[in-house]
Amino acid sequence: MNETVDRERIAAAVRELLSAIGSDPDSPELASTPFRVADSYAEFFAGVGQDPSGFLSDAVPVGEDTGELVLVRDIVLRSVCEHHLLPFRGRAHVAYRPGGRVVGLSAIPRIVDVLAARPQVQERLGEQIAQTLVDGLDPLGVLVVLEASHGCVADRGVRQTEALAVTVASRGTLSDPQAQAAVFALLGRATALGSSSA
Repeated sequence: MNETVDRERIAAAVRELLSAIGSDPDSPELASTPFRVADSYAEFFAGVGQDPSGFLSDAVPVGEDTGELVLVRDIVLRSVCEHHLLPFRGRAHVAYRPGGRVVGLSAIPRIVDVLAARPQVQERLGEQIAQTLVDGLDPLGVLVVLEASHGCVADRGVRQTEALAVTVASRGTLSDPQAQAAVFALLGRATALGSSSA
């Protein structure tokens, strides 16, 4: 858990919030809630202040034998929307065309986890994942597709519980619509995403 989070301050703020909505934070039902929320926030925001590029430090040179594409799909994604501090959940699909180096496959989900574990918006998250790979690996191309359900859409306001937001971030050769279409086909989403790639 994130040891930089000030749990005492969070707990005090949650007590104030409970009072502000008309509940008694000292009631038996709520007495432990402020500290449970503080522990949850330490987990949800564990990526604050962390540098995801460290996961790329053990990239290995592969010369001409890189293959055409590396795709890690269906990475479970959980983050917290910075607008309402409500969760959004879904999947990340990350592809890159190697230049001269590749990285262990577990590095990519770790990058997604660290960048998602901070107040976020989905659009920025995809761009940050893509840029981390560009900066750390210097690949020929990167494509990041995020699909997520947002608490601020599902649980308040319009209450669209089945709505998914899809965002695309690309760099280099994978900014080309034809190259993207090939990745979308691997994801089984060629029709749904083909029009989103512009």
